[in-house]
Amino acid sequence: MNNHHATIGNLTAALLDVRSRTLALVEGLNEQQLLGPILPTVNPLQWEIAHAAYFHELWVLRHLGQQQAIRSDVDALFDSISIQHEDRWQLPLPSLSETFEYMNNVLQAELLQLKSIELNDTAKYYYLLALFHEDMHNEAFTYTRQTLGYSKPSYIQGNEKSELSFSHAQTDIKIPGGKFLLGAERNGEFIFDNEKWAHEIIVTPFKIAKYAVSNEDYLEFVEAGGYQNKKFWDHISWQWRCENELEHPIYWKKDADRRWTARQFDQWGILEPTHAVMHISWYEAQAFCSWANRRLPTEAEWEFAAAGDPSDHACGVVQKRVFPWGNELRNDHANLDSVNLGTVAVDAYPQGDSAFGCRQMIGNVWEWTASTFLPYPGFSPDGYAEYSRPLFGQTKVVRGGAWTTRGRMLRNTWRNYYGPARNDVFAGFRTCAK
Repeated sequence: MNNHHATIGNLTAALLDVRSRTLALVEGLNEQQLLGPILPTVNPLQWEIAHAAYFHELWVLRHLGQQQAIRSDVDALFDSISIQHEDRWQLPLPSLSETFEYMNNVLQAELLQLKSIELNDTAKYYYLLALFHEDMHNEAFTYTRQTLGYSKPSYIQGNEKSELSFSHAQTDIKIPGGKFLLGAERNGEFIFDNEKWAHEIIVTPFKIAKYAVSNEDYLEFVEAGGYQNKKFWDHISWQWRCENELEHPIYWKKDADRRWTARQFDQWGILEPTHAVMHISWYEAQAFCSWANRRLPTEAEWEFAAAGDPSDHACGVVQKRVFPWGNELRNDHANLDSVNLGTVAVDAYPQGDSAFGCRQMIGNVWEWTASTFLPYPGFSPDGYAEYSRPLFGQTKVVRGGAWTTRGRMLRNTWRNYYGPARNDVFAGFRTCAK
């Protein structure tokens, strides 16, 4: 959803929708599961759902609406900036019923305020910021359930398995390169601070894979001894592999019949050969590329391949599409919004191809790029200054969204970022010719 679509009706529907999904993501979990073990990659779910509501209160009610805090203790309990990660398990959290009551009070106050304020660009910005922040936490709740081996969320009714397809022989697409505006333009749409602003770059010609790397592609690397051979890993990534004792992707194992299986939430199933490989760290993606004599695309190459429209030039600059397939969000053009239980075959959704013919550059799996997450020229933080700035230089850029990402958030310029060791998130990759 962008500013042009942010009406009172649409925002109300979206806020009710995201909250129902948040509640569905903790449905059926007991007290012990809602707290969970202390891990660096997850939060206690009971804390995190309240934090998502607190973010709405902080920015929409208190910052935008100048209202008083609903509870006197919320800053001390739910402010992620001031509360150290490992301390979140030790907080005197309200009971689950009190947490739900607080979350509902915030939501009702937010909906009430929506009817009484002028819905100008500033108001739209803070409402959308809080909505998308909760959307992002919904994705985190989903991978938390995966990390901790909880059952699949109840609302995912989608296909257990997509149609198997064996037509996806990896092919490279020649991208001509040229002058290109990397980043988001000033067009009145909601954007995050790290997308500001579009700036002209020159992309040299390159070749990028039509499809993301599939499980069967990656399995070749595993079975060729890729995890045992130090020459495919740099010093830091090899150290990471050894410390984590990884011989293959984190959620893979061989069953009694020596067949490869993968864990999805609390269920083990036969590895789907044609599906996009997922839960791969940047280190593993780099090692695969080294073995295959390939490389990861840079962030600029990725955006050029996803957004560039070779038929449309203005003043010598390649024009951009909002989505790979065009300028309107089409949820049926990509594996988004948890309509499927997990990934699909890498050649599915041909209707979502980019102008150059690259498939699934939105949805299915986040795709690692070679690029370190850095500010664009002239970067300035928005009101929520901690969104991007603390992560610059520390993380790697992923692009495109995953099967669980909400389509209303995404577009070709959307930048996400994870530490290079993260193999718990819904990330895979595609490669470029060297």
